[in-house]
Amino acid sequence: MEKVMIFDMRAPDFGAPIGELYRAALDMAAWADEVGFDVLGFGEHHCSEDGYNPSPLVLASAMAGRTRNIRLRTAVLLAACYDPVRLAEDLAVAQLASAGRLELGLGFGYRPVEFGMYGHRVEDRFEITCDTVKLLRQAWTGQPFEYRGRPCQVLPVPDKPVPILLGGMAPKVARAAAAIADGFLVPLFGPETWQPYRDECLKLGKADPGEYPNQGPTLLWVSEEPERDWQWIAPHVLHVLDSYSRWTAAAYGKPVGPYAGGMTAETIRESGAYQVLTPEQTAAMAQELGSFSSLYLTPLFGGIAPDRAWKMLKLFERKVLPYLPRGDRIPRWGFGEG
Repeated sequence: MEKVMIFDMRAPDFGAPIGELYRAALDMAAWADEVGFDVLGFGEHHCSEDGYNPSPLVLASAMAGRTRNIRLRTAVLLAACYDPVRLAEDLAVAQLASAGRLELGLGFGYRPVEFGMYGHRVEDRFEITCDTVKLLRQAWTGQPFEYRGRPCQVLPVPDKPVPILLGGMAPKVARAAAAIADGFLVPLFGPETWQPYRDECLKLGKADPGEYPNQGPTLLWVSEEPERDWQWIAPHVLHVLDSYSRWTAAAYGKPVGPYAGGMTAETIRESGAYQVLTPEQTAAMAQELGSFSSLYLTPLFGGIAPDRAWKMLKLFERKVLPYLPRGDRIPRWGFGEG
């Protein structure tokens, strides 16, 4: 079972102060490394009123300095929001500083405001992202090259290649991941896109990535009193889902996917994607997921106060962690999000 801790750093007005959240996140990364988590995950969005982290590489690098073994995975970094040559340099340094623990999940994006901020059109996102993958590979050879008429050379070269993953829901993204990337980020929203990825890998003569890995809930919170804790957790969940609903509405003309609107605390909890469970229930769920699976903790979800988050993490450490499935067959690549 792959154990993943996710940080998006949202800080709504009713949540904890943003500086407090960042300081706590660094301490939680160190804790996750110490107790044996496999991955720290970082999203990226821009122009977010609640402060959603726009700089995942900066946070990943800071956490690299507080950890020694855990992998650092962007899921996803928005390729269109970067000069790709500068991105190649930043990634090379981050990979060296982290002793080769970086995993680059690239996403295509969907919010016009983010593309406009960096001088691109949302219609060009597929081409931009695929071109970025190709440029990164060229840049990390250390050899001189040209990019749009600019003479370039990226040095130093990372001593361990940065794995490049693609994330997204469209079948053509899955096929592109098989063709040009090192892996495909498992979507949290279901296995529908996994089969095109697997089929394309086999078509290209690549190793079979296997069946779709079992996935834990989008939000898992461990509690001795789930009903009580759900009452204060629900506003944080509703805030996050309302934000995604507004973003997808602006991008597509109406809310789409899991953020299609009409959400209440009751309907969210009934969906199974957001669960508050006792330690015993959590351990039982993990055993059912099995060793070929991913389990996610997002302790600061939607600006949750660090003291509450620490209480949950310590409970997880004492009463859940010892009972998680063990084994070598875990997913090589984990989550993607909105």
